[in-house]
Amino acid sequence: MILPALTEATSPLFRPIKYSLFPPLGLATLAGYLSPDDEVRIVDEHVERADLTDDRPDVVVIQVYITSARRSYELADQYRARGVFVALGGLHVTSLPDEAAAHADAIFLGPGEDTWPQFLADHRRGEAAPRYESTTRTLQGLPPIRRDLIKRERYLVPNSIVVSRGCPHHCDFCYKDAFFEGGKSYYTQAVDDALAEIDRLPGKHLYFLDDHLFGNRRFAEALFEGMKGMGRVWQAASTVDAVLAPGLVEKAYAAGLRSMFVGFETVNEANLTEQRKRQNVGRDYDAVARRLHDAGVMVNASFVFGMDGDGPDVFGRTVEWAVGAGLETATFHIMTPYPGTALYKRMQADDRIVHHDWDLYDTRHVVHRPRGMTPEQLEAGYWQAYRDFYRWGNIWRGASAKPLPDRMRHLAYAGGWKKFEPLWDALIRSRQVLRALPLLETTLNRMRVAAQ
Repeated sequence: MILPALTEATSPLFRPIKYSLFPPLGLATLAGYLSPDDEVRIVDEHVERADLTDDRPDVVVIQVYITSARRSYELADQYRARGVFVALGGLHVTSLPDEAAAHADAIFLGPGEDTWPQFLADHRRGEAAPRYESTTRTLQGLPPIRRDLIKRERYLVPNSIVVSRGCPHHCDFCYKDAFFEGGKSYYTQAVDDALAEIDRLPGKHLYFLDDHLFGNRRFAEALFEGMKGMGRVWQAASTVDAVLAPGLVEKAYAAGLRSMFVGFETVNEANLTEQRKRQNVGRDYDAVARRLHDAGVMVNASFVFGMDGDGPDVFGRTVEWAVGAGLETATFHIMTPYPGTALYKRMQADDRIVHHDWDLYDTRHVVHRPRGMTPEQLEAGYWQAYRDFYRWGNIWRGASAKPLPDRMRHLAYAGGWKKFEPLWDALIRSRQVLRALPLLETTLNRMRVAAQ
């Protein structure tokens, strides 16, 4: 089972820490369905290179993202040339199945909880189909994830976990609608099953990779209640409307939440309606930041540049608001029309997509014709926003209005994430990155210690 490296993660000169954060949880989940006497190994090219020398397994499974498509197809073609059965799945395969099918013996569209067990049975009989499409959506009865196949020492956050699938919202630029087409687009595990998976994880730190952990309030509240007293420190993602829901963030904090990824996306209200980001429309972003900070939770904000309402001033305005609101970290993106999304279909119909070089569909390059500025302005502004937000002066300004313990946590978290990248590079190359996990746990938990 192979997770090919995203194109931007293959530089021999520098390895950002974000590519050594999480192990390939999806592949480890599929491995749980194999029989006890099956031999299986997982190769994550973000932390090790796949060695094809004399490698002839019975089956190769490759998970394909858009900017790893070229490498995925390269690996698939090499294995097929040796007579190895190749199965391809993932976001990009679901979006462009005919493209992927040219490089595979079998392709998987959508999530694999229903199709993967069927494929295994078919393949053992020698009757594997060329295409498997998910229609039955459930997380009931999942086998334990094969975490024994994960090289934990190579990841900063080995305890990643997913207890739901999809998202209840339908934004035009999001891949989710394409991936979950043909069935439910949001569903959760049973709370007891989720808690049992958490119990199996060693240490204290967790990272929920769910698109929207707070998407089902009843499930979220029951999960948080079950996690109280576990002594966990964790991070997750949510939306602005869920953050503003009465009492929910506070319950999450009591269960160990210390940092939240929030999709603010844009400071231009008109963009939200255009992209069907309805859960953000009319929301007070300042109130969202205050709510999280008052609860003791740091904010990792997501912003997208290049929507049709954006002009050259959007970069400075976004950074100024984010710094003024005291956001600890921010992730910036250039709007990218992923195949299969409503945004892609709209831009393709308007002849605004300039090429299909998937290597550049990484939210760092302009692949469409923007309306409010030139492509050069958009790309330059994106990089400038990163430089400006993570200047020491702005990091200090964002932290300065907070009480001393929170201020120190802000400086440590934001500075450690962006200002010490050469150190992260050294830890990754020496395969010592896990040694930094206690420092991450201490930084995340600073608020709780101070409160005690």
